Formats: sequence, C-alpha cells, structure tokens
Amino acid sequence: MARIRKVKIENFRGIQSLDWQPSNGINCLIGHGDSGKSTLLDAIDLCIGARRSIIFCDTDFYQLNVENPISITVTIGDLSDNLKNIDTYGAHLRGFCDLTGNIEDEPSDGLETVLSVNLSVGADLEPVWCLISDRAQAQGLSRNLGWADRVRLSPTRIGNISDFNLSWRKGSILNKLSDETADASLALTLAAREARAAFGDSAQEHLTTALAAVKSTADELGIPTGGNVKAMLDAHSISFSGGTISLHDANGIPLKNLGIGSTRLLIAGLQRKAAESSSVILIDELEYGLEPHRIIRLLGSLGAKETSEPLQVFMTTHSPTALRELSGKQLYILRPSKHEHNCIYAGTQNDIQATIRCHPEAFLSSAVLVCEGASEVGFIRGLDQHRSTTTSNTSIHALGICLVDAGGVDNIYNRAKPLKNFGYTVAVLRDDDKKPDATTEHEFTSKGGKLFFWQQERSIEDEIFFSVCDNAVVQIVDYAISIHGDDLINNHLLNVSKNTFSLQEYKDAFTSNTYTTEQKKSARQWIAAASKINNKSSWFKNVSAMEYIGREIIAPNLSKADPAFRQKIDDIFAWAESNE
Repeated sequence: MARIRKVKIENFRGIQSLDWQPSNGINCLIGHGDSGKSTLLDAIDLCIGARRSIIFCDTDFYQLNVENPISITVTIGDLSDNLKNIDTYGAHLRGFCDLTGNIEDEPSDGLETVLSVNLSVGADLEPVWCLISDRAQAQGLSRNLGWADRVRLSPTRIGNISDFNLSWRKGSILNKLSDETADASLALTLAAREARAAFGDSAQEHLTTALAAVKSTADELGIPTGGNVKAMLDAHSISFSGGTISLHDANGIPLKNLGIGSTRLLIAGLQRKAAESSSVILIDELEYGLEPHRIIRLLGSLGAKETSEPLQVFMTTHSPTALRELSGKQLYILRPSKHEHNCIYAGTQNDIQATIRCHPEAFLSSAVLVCEGASEVGFIRGLDQHRSTTTSNTSIHALGICLVDAGGVDNIYNRAKPLKNFGYTVAVLRDDDKKPDATTEHEFTSKGGKLFFWQQERSIEDEIFFSVCDNAVVQIVDYAISIHGDDLINNHLLNVSKNTFSLQEYKDAFTSNTYTTEQKKSARQWIAAASKINNKSSWFKNVSAMEYIGREIIAPNLSKADPAFRQKIDDIFAWAESNE
C-alpha cells in the first residue's frame, strides 16, 4: 500500500513554496479561506494522477509569472516489489528518513526506499512528468513511472462530482476492486442493431408526411434513396464508450442518481475495499452534501478512529463536526507567509486537543478574539450587529473573526496560546476584577498577542453600569426585570446593599431629579453588584441576554457613554478591521 512521504511545491497557483511531510493516515488540512488547501490537493492529483495530458494556463503560475516554472514533487514510499525493481527503476530509487524528513539520493540501511515523481511546467505550458534522482541525471537517464504503475498509484479523488467512480471507466474505483472485466462489446452491438430496427418500424407510422416529403424531394433532385426513406437511429449517435457498464439498484435505477453525500460515502467505502491496490484518497470539502452524523460515518469509513491506518487520506474541511471527530495528530494548519506555505502539525497536547473539541470554529477562522466568558461574547456580538446594520462597517464575522468563550479568566490563555502558536492572529478580552497569571499574559503579549481589558479592576457589569448614560441604565434594568421579575431584582439589590438600596430606590435615583451625581454613582455600584450576584441567577451572564443589551441598548446610546469606555470598544473593532 503505497504512501506519500513528502510533497514539495514551487510556484503553483497561490503557493510559492511548500515542503511538507504528511502523516501515514489522515491528513486534514484546515485554515482560513484561500490559504491554499485545495491547491495542495490539486498538486498531488496532477503530479501522480493517471493522466496522459493536462492543459495548463498562465493562471496556474504563482502570481502569473511564467518565467518561474511550476514544480511539484511527490515522494512515494511503502513501495511494492515491482516499484523497487532494480532493472526498471534502479537508478531512480532513493532513501527517505522518517525522523528527519530528509531524502538521500541512494537507498541505504535505515532508510526507506522511495521514488520521487516530479511534474514541471514551463512558459510553453507543456507538462513534463519524470522520476528524479541525482544519479539518474548524472547518467543521462530519464524516465517516468510505467503507465500500469501510475494507474495503480493514482489517488482516488472525491469531489463535488464523483459518479465517475460508479461506472467501469478507466481509472475508476470499480476497476481497482479486482482484476475482473466485463466485455460488453458484443451485447451492446446486438442491442444497438435491435434498437435501430425497432425504432425504424415504429417511426414509419408516425412520420409518414415528413418521410414522403423527403422522398419526393430526393427524387426530384435525382438523389438516390434506394426506393424508400426510413427514420432510424443513427448508428454513430449510439455511443458505447467508457462508462457503458455502471451500477444500478434492484429496481434498475442508476446509483449515479444518488445524492452527493451518499455517493461520497459509497466511494469512500469502495476505496477502503480497494486499499491493497490504491491507498491514497483526496477529498476536497469533506462536509459537502453530508449532514453531521454522515460526516462522522464517512470519517469512520476512512479509518479516523483506527490505529492501523487503512488509507492515507488528504482532505480539506470547514466543518466543526469534522474537527471534533478528528485528533490533533490528524490535523494540519496551512498557514501562508510572505514567501512560503507551512503545514503546521496540530499535535495532541491537552490544551490543543481541548481547544479543538470546544472551539473547532476558531481553527477555521483567520483571527480569534478570546473572551473571558459568555458575557463578553454576547456583548461584542450585539455591538457588532448594530454597527454592521446601521453603518457601512463590515461585520467582524465577515472579516473572518471568531469569538471564543474561554469559560473564565483562569482558562483564557489555555485557549489563546495554542492558537497564537499556530500563527493565528489572536486577541484577548477579559475583565479586570480578577487577573490571570502575569507571566503567562506577558508571554502572550510578547509574541504579538493583543490584550483588551476593562478599566479600574472592573468586571464587564461594572464597566457597563459605570460607563453608560442614565437612560441606558434604566433600559438595562427594565430588561432584567422583564427576564427575571421585580422580586428577584429587588432581592438582589437588597442583598448586596445590606437592605439600604431597593428597586424603589433605583427608580427614584434614575427617574427623579432628587439624587445627586454622587448618589447616582452609589446606585450604579449597587446595581452592578446585584447584576452579577452569582452565576446561577446573575442577570445577564449568557450570550443571548448580553447580545440584546449590546445591540438594543448600549450601541444606540454609545455616543453618550464614558469616553474611556467608547475608546475601548473602538479599539476592539479597530483590531478586528485590521485583519481584513
């Protein structure tokens, strides 16, 4: 069962340079849109797929620069005996070290014997495939894989249209299942003859007028017709090329009529059966056409939970379901930089695996804002909804920003640090009443992580109630009453103030002109404390409630809020927009 040991790409589409050592089993490529995931799959397919010719154009070159040739090299290991045949491929056999990823030009003890297939395309747009090795070049030897070997090594590609594999066509998965063949030529020839004759007899009755007109016109012009004109099936229009024999269900309905998801599942299962002869499979957009439970089923069929690694799979996905089902050792984050693309191995450390399980969508974004809790997530979402619907500002979600709920200040850098280490743009938004470990926070910011926190040792509730205008305070408390009722709000106020400030005092403070500025400040303090009295019965500690407050109350009144509060919000959205 051949396996790809190394992939090297130069100047192909959006990838200027990439050098990657994939794993033996599932290789799931993740990252933001247009990061080169599909291009990498295409490169593998074009290099070792069973194609005799391919049409390239200028847009296949990096930045359309045809002066820098395309070069794709795929190194293949776990070779069968015929691929290690000295007489056939001896000068091109090389050695691969799994620990270092280095390729030696000659096989030797301790190294795996491999072959490196190269596809190059120059300014003339003509593709050239060949096996590469320094020894062969020095001897003036040049050769490609034999066609039969190429067909056996060719990966199975599951794309948006996969019904190709449900017919006995050249290169289809059905032909890889066994050496059995079905010769349909005689049966099809007889069927064609019978169909032509049967149609001719039937058409004669229905096309009398037209046939008579043709006959008379031919006679007038002296065109020989043999005495009669018939309407029959054109022999050349009945084509029995590749795909004539295909799969049907018990009722004779072609399996090509299956939905996209079912077709993908079936082909993945067939590929598993054919793994002995062809063990590499390429799947772009794994989730396409599949519900979450069928994504899980497909991954199971591909061997995602097995230790024996029945297939080597190269896939891309934007599905959180897929990420939750896969292990960190099966994930590679594709990150483009100035001159090269890097495939970063996710790994299985506890904080990485936990972040993948809890927040897989973060790994599918371009930048991440890690929030201390659900309150911050809802608050930012609400402000963003108001900004993007009432102004020309682009939504942070449209900018590729993912909001992550860290579940508390003690966990905030367990979420932020792995993402930052993988090259994501990451910012943290936290309260200031309880601070995280200073050393950990400094390490995060020293590596370029952005930090936002509320002022003067405040929680988000403190920040809101001390910063917004009187009218906004009234609207927020009224909203709390609509959710929880007068009694709970009153009890909370009495509890935190030791029975000195009730719901009635709140109403007097903000609906009459009898309270001084200092008295209103004390009232805001009691209201803020009451709103967060405990997690179970706090007024707004969930995404939905704080989202409503941010969108319907704070954002419309933001111009009247404390300048420092406004600046903090402006800074957060400026950071988000800088990632556009």
